[in-house]
Amino acid sequence: MFNNAFLREDVKMMEMLKSSDVVTVVIVEDYKLTRVGLKSTLNEYEHINVVGEAEDAIEGLEIIQKLKPNVVLMDLGLPGMNGLEATMKIKEMGLNTRVIILTSHERGEEVIAALGSGANAYCLKDISPETLSEVIRNVAEGACWVDPAVSAVALNFFPKPENVSLIQTNEVQDARAQLTERELEVLKHLVKGKSNTEIAKELIVSVHTAKAHVCSILQKLCVDDRVQAAVKAIKENII
Repeated sequence: MFNNAFLREDVKMMEMLKSSDVVTVVIVEDYKLTRVGLKSTLNEYEHINVVGEAEDAIEGLEIIQKLKPNVVLMDLGLPGMNGLEATMKIKEMGLNTRVIILTSHERGEEVIAALGSGANAYCLKDISPETLSEVIRNVAEGACWVDPAVSAVALNFFPKPENVSLIQTNEVQDARAQLTERELEVLKHLVKGKSNTEIAKELIVSVHTAKAHVCSILQKLCVDDRVQAAVKAIKENII
C-alpha cells in the first residue's frame, strides 16, 4: 500500500513538472486562416499549448487578462487598436506575460518601436514553425529575440553615438513642424489604433475629413500605412 501511494505521488509530481514546462500561448491575429494555422501548428509541439486566440486587440487584452499566458503572439496591423498600443497595455497589466511580435512589417523603425513598446521578440511571418517554437520557448524563459532578417536593418537605424542628440532633436522638430495642430491631434488617435470613423466622432468632423487628415499625415511622415505612422510617432516622440 505504501509503495502504491508513493508511486502515485511520484507520478503526480512528474505530471506537475511536465505541466510547468509547457508554455501557454495566446494568439492575437486578425486573419482567421493565419490564427487557425498557427494554433494547429504550434499545438503539435509538446512544450506549447495555445490556450486562446483573438481577432483584435480589445478581445485579446480581455483574454490575456483572464488567462495570463506565458507568451502572446501579437500582430502589428490589427483593426482598431494596433499591436504596439496593445503591447503597451499588456505591460501595464503587470503580468509576467511576454510578447512576441509576429508580423510582415520589416522596417527598422517598426522593430525599434515594437521593442520600445515592451515586446520581447520580433518575428517575421515567414519564420519556420520549428524556429518559432524555439523562440516561444526561449522568450518564455526570459530571452529576447529579433529576426535575423530585420536585425541588421534595425541596428543600422541607430545614428552614430556622437550625432544622436542632434539628429533626434532635428528630426522630431522637422516632423512636428510639417504637421498642423489638427494633424497632430489625429496622429494621437492613430497611435491609439482608432479608425477613421472613430477619429471623426472624436473630432466632430466627417469621415471624409478624418480620412483626408490621415492621408496628409502619411504623406508628410513619408510612411505607407497607419501602423508605420504610429510607429514613427512613438519612436520619434512626435506626439
